[in-house]
Amino acid sequence: MPNLIILRGDDPTRVTELLAGYRESLGDPGTADLNYTVVEGENLNLESLRADISTMPFLADKRLVVVNNAQVFLSKTKKEDRQRTLDLFNELPDTSLLVLVIDDVSKRKRGMISWENDKAYNWLTDWVNKKTNNIEWIDCALPSEGEMSQWIIAQAKQQGGGFQPDAARLLGSYVGNNTLRARQEIDKLLTYVGPSRVVTPEDVVLLTAQEQEGDIFAFTDALGERDSAKAMDQFQRLTDRADVVELAPMIHRQFRLLIQAREIMDEGGRAAQIEKELGVLSFIAQKLEKQARLFKLPQLLAIYQRLLKIDEDMKTGGMPGDVAFELFIADLTRK
Repeated sequence: MPNLIILRGDDPTRVTELLAGYRESLGDPGTADLNYTVVEGENLNLESLRADISTMPFLADKRLVVVNNAQVFLSKTKKEDRQRTLDLFNELPDTSLLVLVIDDVSKRKRGMISWENDKAYNWLTDWVNKKTNNIEWIDCALPSEGEMSQWIIAQAKQQGGGFQPDAARLLGSYVGNNTLRARQEIDKLLTYVGPSRVVTPEDVVLLTAQEQEGDIFAFTDALGERDSAKAMDQFQRLTDRADVVELAPMIHRQFRLLIQAREIMDEGGRAAQIEKELGVLSFIAQKLEKQARLFKLPQLLAIYQRLLKIDEDMKTGGMPGDVAFELFIADLTRK
C-alpha cells in the first residue's frame, strides 16, 4: 500500500467504501480506533499534520490519518509553504498512511471528466504527476444519470442480489445520480424481495416510486396550478423524508424531464414519443405529458435556471436551501 492516497470527487458512497477498506487494513478492530485519526482541512496546519503522521502506531504496522476537506488545507497553503508540504508528503514514514479527501465537483463534457475547483490545488496535482511510486490518486466522480442503471445492477450484485434492467432504470430515474440515496433504496428493495428473486419494476413502484415520485409530481402539479398552499404542503412532505440538499437534484431532474417532454409535445409528440425519446417507463411518460401541459417551454426554462441558482447558492454558502425554495414557491405560484 502507498504512503499517500488522494481521493478526489463528489461520490460520497465511493469515498466511504474506500476509507472503510483502508481502516480494515489496520488489522485488529480492537486497536483500530487507536491508530485512526480524522482531521478537518479547515482546521489543519502543516505542523499539526506532521505531528499526526509522526505518531507511532499502537500494536499495528501502520497508523491511518485522514484529512477531510483537504482542498481547504491545500488552497490556503501559501506559496512559500508548498515545498515544505510536498517534502512532508515525500518523506512520509512507513508507519503512516495519509489519505487526503478532496471534495470537488465533477463535470462531464464529450465523455471527459473535469473538476470544478482543480486550480485551487493544481500545485499538488503537478507534483503527483511527476511521482512514480508511494502515491495513489483515485478520482471518485459521481456516475452520470445514464450510468446509474448499470451502477445499481452492479451494487445489487455485490450484495448477492439482482435487479431487472427496467427496475434499475426506474430506480435511477427517481434517485438520479445520488449514490447515497440509491444505496439506501437498493438495500431496502433487496431486503424486501429476499434471496429468492430479483427486484422488478413493480417492486420499485411499490417501495420507492409510489411515495417519492407521487409527491414530486404533486409538488410540480401545484406549482403549475399556482396553488401555493398545496405546493408548500408537498414541499414539506418531501423535506420530511429527505434533506433539502438531497431533494434539490430530484426537483432539478423533474423539471429537466418536463422541459424535454414539453419540447416533444411542441413538435406534435405525445406520451408514446416521450417514453421512446426519454427512455422512461410508460406510466412516467403519461404523467410527464399531463404535467407538461401546465407549463409553457420558456416558463420551464426560466424555472430550471432558478433551480440551478438555488443549487449554486447552497454549495457556496449563499441563501439556505429551505429559504430559497420557499421563495421559489411563493414567486412561481403568485397569481
